Amino acid sequence: MNLPRIGVSLPHVGPYAGPDAVVTVAQATERLGFHAVSASDRLLMPAAPGWDNDAGLPESHAWDSLEMLTWAAAHTRRIRVSTSILNSIFHSPVILARRLATLDRLSQGRLDVGIGQGGGTRLPPFYIPEEFIAAGVPASRRGAGFVEHIAAMRACWTPDPVEFHGEHYEIPPSLIGPKPGANTIPLFIGATTRHTIERAARVGDGFITVAVDWDEARTQVHWYRQAGGAGTVMVNTIPPLGVDQLSPGAFTDAALGDLDRAAALGADEMHIALHLLPTRPEQQVELLEALAAKLGLPTLSATP
Repeated sequence: MNLPRIGVSLPHVGPYAGPDAVVTVAQATERLGFHAVSASDRLLMPAAPGWDNDAGLPESHAWDSLEMLTWAAAHTRRIRVSTSILNSIFHSPVILARRLATLDRLSQGRLDVGIGQGGGTRLPPFYIPEEFIAAGVPASRRGAGFVEHIAAMRACWTPDPVEFHGEHYEIPPSLIGPKPGANTIPLFIGATTRHTIERAARVGDGFITVAVDWDEARTQVHWYRQAGGAGTVMVNTIPPLGVDQLSPGAFTDAALGDLDRAAALGADEMHIALHLLPTRPEQQVELLEALAAKLGLPTLSATP
């Protein structure tokens, strides 16, 4: 049984988020031989009286994922940078397509893009109606509007002149660039229900889920493959969050257990939500060093 490639999330949420923290974790992740760093998307946290954070989201600002990944890419050479998950319909498809293509070119083709439509429940990927209000996008844009948004972005990556005509999005004949280095960017789609997972198999290049429940994650991957999905399967995992479980040994044991479970359900990649740990970036590096040593990963030379 082949083990999945391992990625870790950058410190883009919480009190330790910031440019220095991103460089610390990104460079350590590359040096230790892991596959990727990632950053997810959170537009806002509601502050209205009575709002119930029943999904247990970090009650802090989230730094912009694309800027965080750009900063990480600028301070590394080999490691891949991944959005996991970017709520794409909060953005104009032309603007988002250009930003993604720019990051792809700046990182010399190291970009992987996970996208979603803003969720369907308060479970992962954490639907927050207030985000749609603030973005000026109706929640009804999900579904067919999400599929059209993907088509409009992909149109921007085709040879000029670009042109797109849809129900929700219109691109007049235009010169739009830059183009991605490989002429397109694979899109991995986050989904939770059978209907949305089957749609991901039809229109996406891969599938992303969050392993809140491993039995549910196994079922979701089965639905994706059964629907003809042949792309990359990425599973995001949440490490133990208790302060008494933050020792390198406890973290390593938990990560290795998740890695075995991810391999058993057929995942190609497993990303550890390291940013959720209540610990400083330097301590996160210590946890990664312990995991890399246990896995026997080849240590690379430091990024200059």
